[in-house]
Amino acid sequence: MTTQTLQAQDTTTDLGITPPNFAEVNDAMRNGVERGLASLAQSQAEDGSFGGDRYGKHVAITALACLAFMADGNLPGRGLYSENVSKGLDFILANVQETGLISANSPHGPMYGHGFATLFLGEIYGMTGDNRVRESLIKATRLIVDNQNHEGGWRYQPVPVEADVSVTICQIMALRSARNAGIHVPKATIDRAILYVRQCQNPQDGGFRYMLNTVGSAFPRSAAGVASLYYAGVYQDDALQKGLDYLLRQRPRGNVSSTPHYYYGHYYAVQAMFLAGGNYWKDWYPSIRDELLNKQSTAGTWNSSYGTDYGTAMALLVLQIPNRLLPIFQR
Repeated sequence: MTTQTLQAQDTTTDLGITPPNFAEVNDAMRNGVERGLASLAQSQAEDGSFGGDRYGKHVAITALACLAFMADGNLPGRGLYSENVSKGLDFILANVQETGLISANSPHGPMYGHGFATLFLGEIYGMTGDNRVRESLIKATRLIVDNQNHEGGWRYQPVPVEADVSVTICQIMALRSARNAGIHVPKATIDRAILYVRQCQNPQDGGFRYMLNTVGSAFPRSAAGVASLYYAGVYQDDALQKGLDYLLRQRPRGNVSSTPHYYYGHYYAVQAMFLAGGNYWKDWYPSIRDELLNKQSTAGTWNSSYGTDYGTAMALLVLQIPNRLLPIFQR
């Protein structure tokens, strides 16, 4: 175990957070995380962004990479990767527009990136109280609130017209993080979001459809749907139970898929199982932990259709849930 890991665990204890239990953390997990973080740090661009040649200057991938470092206990001025977090924060803050939208190179719709970037700002402000972050976080949060559509969700563009459950979870997590950090989020916004997510659930199998006017459940968006309800403050009801049961039927089987939404789905699924706790968590986490570790490259990375920075950041976030260092990952 490295000094860095020991410091992270000591910090956890000092904060009064329950340390990882015996079933969650093993030497293989620690080693895989250390290799992954080292590799990810080397891929950061000079301007602080992540994303590689194809997705360079991408606020979502940059935010996820910084969150992966923070999940190991790194913050500006603290930790082996403190400089990486600081540079990433500078990049995100430099791309906060006057409207509050956080966007640089977001070819698939800026609200995805905005949601992840706002989550990052909420987490770092909640953990450091950095005054540079507060005003940008308030503006970014206000943009989310102002662009909720009549159904209660959000879509790719910062206009309140359409909505889908995939983009919606990004905004719900961002709002939860901002609220945890002391930023005002209207209760009505959360109530409408809960109603929208509930309406996206398929009563036949407990999974979630992509939009209200579509049909069919799928694992990635169903994981997002269940996580949405938890982060919106719904902790126990039939919708959650049915959603969790649907996810359990898709439990990790040891084969990392090459589909674009593999990491996205497991990023939310592991959070849903962590928040559900008990046997849901105990049965799920070791399976996805071992599945990811078996697919880590010799260079310490995880590849995805969105590049190695994205795959590596997502895999590291999934693996580091047991650290319980990010406020959003605490029950």
